Amino acid sequence: MGHRTLKQTVDDLAVQGRLIRIAEEVDPHLEAAEIHRRVYRSGGPALLFENVKDCQFPMVSNLFGTLERARYIFRDTYEAVRRLIELKIDPNVFWSRPSRYWKTPVTALSMLPRTTRRGAVLANETTIGQLPHVTSWPNDGGGYVLLPQVYSEDVEHPGLMHSNLGMYRIQLSGGEYEPDREIGLHYQIHRGIGVHQAAAIRAGKPFRVNVFVGGTPAMTLAAVMPLPEGMSELTFAGALAGHRIAMVRRTDGLPVYANADFVITGTVAADRTLPEGPFGDHLGYYSLQHEFPVLQVDRVFHRKDAIWPFTIVGRPPQEDTVFGELIHELTGPIIPKVIPGVDAVHAVDCSEIGRAHV
Repeated sequence: MGHRTLKQTVDDLAVQGRLIRIAEEVDPHLEAAEIHRRVYRSGGPALLFENVKDCQFPMVSNLFGTLERARYIFRDTYEAVRRLIELKIDPNVFWSRPSRYWKTPVTALSMLPRTTRRGAVLANETTIGQLPHVTSWPNDGGGYVLLPQVYSEDVEHPGLMHSNLGMYRIQLSGGEYEPDREIGLHYQIHRGIGVHQAAAIRAGKPFRVNVFVGGTPAMTLAAVMPLPEGMSELTFAGALAGHRIAMVRRTDGLPVYANADFVITGTVAADRTLPEGPFGDHLGYYSLQHEFPVLQVDRVFHRKDAIWPFTIVGRPPQEDTVFGELIHELTGPIIPKVIPGVDAVHAVDCSEIGRAHV
């Protein structure tokens, strides 16, 4: 029920003719990005780059390139999540149509993350320099991770259920970062991770952060979900994945997502920032260099069959447009409940104009 790994997703899409494998060597510097953009614009399939220049890891992109393909990926759980949201809006609808909601308790159970002693992601170690450094646009400051799942916890209230999982872009190379030891984290202080950093500063404790890449596509979507503060994205990921998210407890840092393809562990440098960027951003312009936090890298792990997922952002529409459409389909009905006065929310590149009642 649902894909547990990225490889399962890739194999499923390939069998169904929804993904093509590219055996020719492809350069992660600009070339892969341009291939992705042309295929996305034509409404084409997902892409598996099997031979990446100067890199041992294959890369996959355009997984969410069409709304139809995204729905297919989550076909086993999509409706169950929507029905769970319906009950959240009005629990009384259960009694009017109980047969419609009989699977809801199973979906709710899958929302509880679980701990484990082992994880496939810990099978091997590598370095930052050996990862794919995808560069999307000519003036980008270096290689970036654009589908990261950045995990943090509040040191004052630790635990999986109080964690934050966000998609904050990560600069792997370039600029003033020390190769293999430092990477850039781009986030604002009002985000969940910023709140956690402030708590660590108040407590005088190290602020640890883990970056997951890959795993079930549900974790990727969960990382961009606009969930209420204090609600762990791991719960939504479990519901959409159809299984409880397994996290490996570690004595030397934060828990690690067991089924991720890669994980970067580290500590955010205290009272130190470095220039991050430039970066070809979502609205079709470059965001210039600005000071942002630095992650001091401890270790980089990967599973034996690891695949590096990536996407490209820029002048809309791009693949991230589909994220917005998915989120709107799933959560649109509940928006008026959680944000009083707002009737609907639309992405900036949506053909319709968002409506707000005041």
